[in-house]
Amino acid sequence: MKWGWVLLGVLLTFGYLCWSEKGLEFPEYDGKDRVHQLTIKNYKSVMKRYDAMVIYYHKPVGENGMSRKQFEVEELALEVRLFLAGLLEVDSIYIFADDEIIEYDGELAADTLLEFLYDVIEEPVEIISNDRELKGFHHIEEDIKLMGYFKSAKSSHFTEYDDAAEEFHPFIKFFATFEPKIANKLNLKMNEVDFYEPFMNKPVTIPGKPYTEDDIVSFIEEHDRPTLRKLEPHSMYEIWEDDINGQHIVAFAEESDPDGYEFLEILKEVAQENTEDPDLSIIWIDPDNFPLMVPYWEKTFGIDLSSPQIGVVDVEDADSVWMEMDEEEDMPTADELDTWIEGVMSGRINPDDETDYNHDDDEEEDDDDEDDRINDAHWKVLNKS
Repeated sequence: MKWGWVLLGVLLTFGYLCWSEKGLEFPEYDGKDRVHQLTIKNYKSVMKRYDAMVIYYHKPVGENGMSRKQFEVEELALEVRLFLAGLLEVDSIYIFADDEIIEYDGELAADTLLEFLYDVIEEPVEIISNDRELKGFHHIEEDIKLMGYFKSAKSSHFTEYDDAAEEFHPFIKFFATFEPKIANKLNLKMNEVDFYEPFMNKPVTIPGKPYTEDDIVSFIEEHDRPTLRKLEPHSMYEIWEDDINGQHIVAFAEESDPDGYEFLEILKEVAQENTEDPDLSIIWIDPDNFPLMVPYWEKTFGIDLSSPQIGVVDVEDADSVWMEMDEEEDMPTADELDTWIEGVMSGRINPDDETDYNHDDDEEEDDDDEDDRINDAHWKVLNKS
């Protein structure tokens, strides 16, 4: 029997950063009491002691010894989970839902966090039953998504799919249909799952059906770095930390701006042509989503974000090289953009190169001290202030 009524909560921890050098040290429970049994008499005083709390909402504990013993075991398990979670990262936010602990690694803004929490409480798998819902599914192009076709919700194959969805919820979107007409429009066979990479025209069918949960999880983990991905407020730090050899190819483009839209379409075309290259990953940033960061980015990178930009950035010190684009000329063609990206991939275009492509020497010297101050490792200054 599970006491699985866990209210969605967040935990703001103030533990110690667990550096990679200590990755093999298994922490032991330190005996500190991190769980309080809230009552009508003590809840105000307890809640005043913490900036944020996890609320574990359970059914009333029975008077019999078995119920009390089970509650004590679950309380001890929660103590250990909170202790271990507190070691992962300083000032971390964790969301506890059912049996899952979800780390929130996004912008520390109330509206962004609230929107993320709403996503968490949704079901891990969304069922597509009609053409209207199918149209909505097709309109999702900025996220990794999966679609499966199963006989019913009681199918053992759907259960495996649903269990896999819980492992990635809410970061990856899982969909399913039980309708033959919908499956036919998607060219899906029974118990088959298609994997959709962001901004790609065609999905990839996961091989080896029927799948176990581990089969689906393994496939996603091997393909969870898209060729082109959008930096979203709710996952900005996670994406930024997923660099390739300490670098990111970054493209700035406002989707609502005509030039930005045109450049983004060219970028999608290049990504689609290079989707088989596992070493290519481009981060698209829409400045409209991060208005407070625009001055920081413009100063740090020496670029003007009123027009589209693409460059390669060193994630450690924010050194960067940007493709030269004349604001008065047309956007670069797909071939020109592809050639520039090939230069980055080959190492010919490298932010560690001392050649300054965008600034004169005097301007660079004046900005050095300021850049050292604001360019923290892994861009951790992003909106966490």
